[in-house]
Amino acid sequence: MRTHIAIVDVDRPDTWTRYRAGLCDSCAANCCTMPLEVRLPDLVRLGWVDAFEAEHEDIRRIAKRLEKARLIAHFSHKHALFTLARRASGDCQLLDAATRRCTVYAQRPDTCRLHPQTKSPRPGWCAYGPQALAKR
Repeated sequence: MRTHIAIVDVDRPDTWTRYRAGLCDSCAANCCTMPLEVRLPDLVRLGWVDAFEAEHEDIRRIAKRLEKARLIAHFSHKHALFTLARRASGDCQLLDAATRRCTVYAQRPDTCRLHPQTKSPRPGWCAYGPQALAKR
C-alpha cells in the first residue's frame, strides 16, 4: 500500500524537507533528537555555568562537573565542544515532551539558533515531521 506521508530519518539528510518559515509550527521537533554540541558561552546563557567560572576555571573541570550532574554526555577538549545529555527517548533534555517545544527558547544554544539555515548536516533543509505522526 502506498502512502503520501513522507518518512523522515534524522540520520539521513536526503529524507529532509527544504526549510521554509513557519515549518517549525507543525513539526514534531525531530531536530531535537539529534546530538547537540554547544560551546561554553551557550552553557553560560543556559545558566549552567557562571560567567566567573567560565572565565577563571579550567574548562575540563567545568566539563567534569557537568558530566557528574548528567547535563552533558561528552566533552571534546580538542574542539572545546560539550555534547548535551539526552533523555532515554533520545530527546533533548531541554525539550518539553508533551508540547514538543523548547523549554529554554530565549536562552537556547547557538547551534539551535542557527539550525537549519547554517548549522546543520544539510544547511537549508530540516528533519521536518508533522506532529500528528509523532503522537501515534
